[in-house]
Amino acid sequence: MKRRPALLALMATAALTLAHGPAQADGPPIKLLVGFPAGGSSDAIARQLAQGLQQELGRSVVVENKPGAGGQIAAQTLKGAKPDGTTLFLSNSHTVAMIPLTINNPGFDTAKDFIPVAMVAVNPDVFVINTTLVGNPNAGMKEFAAWVKANPGKGNVGVPAPASAPDFAVGVVAKALGLDLKAAPYRGDAPIVQDVMAGQIPAGIGSVGAMSPPAKAGKLRIVAVNGTSRLSLLPDVPTYAELGIKGYEDMIFNGVFAPAGTPTAVIDGYSAAITKVVKSAEFVEKLANLGINAQAGSAAELNARLKATQDFSANMVKNAGYKPQ
Repeated sequence: MKRRPALLALMATAALTLAHGPAQADGPPIKLLVGFPAGGSSDAIARQLAQGLQQELGRSVVVENKPGAGGQIAAQTLKGAKPDGTTLFLSNSHTVAMIPLTINNPGFDTAKDFIPVAMVAVNPDVFVINTTLVGNPNAGMKEFAAWVKANPGKGNVGVPAPASAPDFAVGVVAKALGLDLKAAPYRGDAPIVQDVMAGQIPAGIGSVGAMSPPAKAGKLRIVAVNGTSRLSLLPDVPTYAELGIKGYEDMIFNGVFAPAGTPTAVIDGYSAAITKVVKSAEFVEKLANLGINAQAGSAAELNARLKATQDFSANMVKNAGYKPQ
């Protein structure tokens, strides 16, 4: 017990050194957990962040993928990690905000087990359609709605995961436009893209990064984007609200979390370093190329964003009449 104050003081000193850049050349590797497989948007963000942090801190930063159950496995790994600053978690809002609302006993409690460190990005998603099925190469949501009404029982919309924000968004769209739509859960964005392009399903919801390349190639069409304003990357695509669809304004965010019990000085050091990386022109440009918006934010700002998303998600779940499984 006598060694604990000295240890905490040492960690605090190290954290403050980290905040000022690569002068801290030594130290154990930092493990950055990701709850999804390599190749996805969360993984891409994590690898860009790890590269920047490694340069900023002068320490090895290793991305460790723990895919499965919408990020639950990675979250459970973080919960069990020592609060010594060597393990961090780049999580999206689905894992830390939506899963606790839709799954009984997910194996972690966001408020009790994690400490927010810093905001990293917001990752809007889009609604896409197969215009060949709809019969109009320039079709938008209005034309898609007409097609659904003319083809009862065929309004299936692919979503990246069951009980996810896009899953509930299908109900929001259906109610607003008076349509018979059914969410078709997939495992990620990639298979949705393939099935929409092949005409297996007429529509889907997924990330900008996954949907933009085939849209640019004319293989599917983006007809709506969530958020409160249009994206600079897609200036001609209206928001859901512009189409009269309200209740899906909140965008998925990505932030870094640490295990509960991690000293404040360590959190502050990492927060400063992450913010510097996220604000860098290189990081912003690389994420923009993936259709993702870099968004820096302090630990307090991440915590506020988390709470706002939890409230928004709780309302979506309640309106859908969904019961935790």
